[in-house]
Amino acid sequence: MAMVVRVLAVLLPMLLPGLTAPAVAEPAPLPWTGSWETAPSGTAAALPGAALRNVVHLSVGGLAVRVRLSNRFGTRPLRLGAVTVALRRAAGPGAMPGTLRTATFHGASSVTVPPGADTVTDTVALSVPAAADLLVTVYTPDDSGPATYHRTALQTSYLARSGAGRAADVDGGAYTATTSRWYYVTGVDVRGPAAGSVAALGDSLTDGDGSTPDTNRRWPDRLARRLRGHRTGVLNAGLSGNRLLRDGTGPSALARLDADALDRAGVRTLVVFEGINDIKGAPAASDPAAYADAYRALVARAHARGIPVVGVTLTPYAGYPAWTAAGEAVRQRVNAFIRTGGAFDAVADADAALRDPAAPARLLPAYDPGDHLHFTDAGMAVVADTVHRALIRRPTP
Repeated sequence: MAMVVRVLAVLLPMLLPGLTAPAVAEPAPLPWTGSWETAPSGTAAALPGAALRNVVHLSVGGLAVRVRLSNRFGTRPLRLGAVTVALRRAAGPGAMPGTLRTATFHGASSVTVPPGADTVTDTVALSVPAAADLLVTVYTPDDSGPATYHRTALQTSYLARSGAGRAADVDGGAYTATTSRWYYVTGVDVRGPAAGSVAALGDSLTDGDGSTPDTNRRWPDRLARRLRGHRTGVLNAGLSGNRLLRDGTGPSALARLDADALDRAGVRTLVVFEGINDIKGAPAASDPAAYADAYRALVARAHARGIPVVGVTLTPYAGYPAWTAAGEAVRQRVNAFIRTGGAFDAVADADAALRDPAAPARLLPAYDPGDHLHFTDAGMAVVADTVHRALIRRPTP
């Protein structure tokens, strides 16, 4: 009888095709989306035998995570002895974690990253909510040479020095030192129903200089709050001291565009807020046509991937020691191109939003932390609102 059933199962679909059961499609896997990022800015001295507990603030949540780690500026192979992730459950010394998850690399608990390279962990089964603080702890057992880091974190992270524990999940009480840098970790992706992410390519104005540390009030953080209902992540690729046209602190915006923005998971829109360091830096870039060419190049590379680009006008800085009348003239001409040159899919006019109407070359005092260049928390909120308005126009390349 069993044999008859098997034969009929084969013959009936051939003889009576109308009775063939429709194929059931497998559900598509949920996509990866970037939830947090920092751009590597340089190197610091290695910390052999130490565990570095990096505190990072996610934008969107998901059902699982994976972590990006970098030896981009290292000169020797980097051995990561262990990497763990956990939701932060308490502030204070050590940033006490919830349940720790050990990350793996192709199934192994440790990995060696060649100099100049990045790596990504396997999927870590950890559900994370939007706006959560995630602890990414990295244990480096050896002296692997210069440590790739992000200098201006504006976030307190924690350090368990050599001898405090042999792995990255040493007890929170061992984290007796603090650091204002992020070591090795450069990104966290989440797997879930997020609708993609916005990558913000910029300098210290995007990195957050001037905002209150440990409060996540950089303008990309503020933007993430505004986009939370849209399930859209925001990635902060700001780099203090960065320039548009030439290398400075880190590679130029043109050189790092792919690694710090376009290659990140789920990027759907690029925001470009770069150029003021070229105007005020040494040597200064005084030809507005060079800025226009650079912006067009950035946009063309993003458009080649189907990613629209929002351009942000350069904000006032009169009163800053490096301000000159000649530099101000360049800024005005560059802003005229951003507004009317047709290169960008949308424009966020931060200059108009933050300048003092009584002295347009200066920031409005409420937005000036005192150095006449960076933004207060209130100024950061205005930039976020300005970018948000440009984004909701739904730019398309």
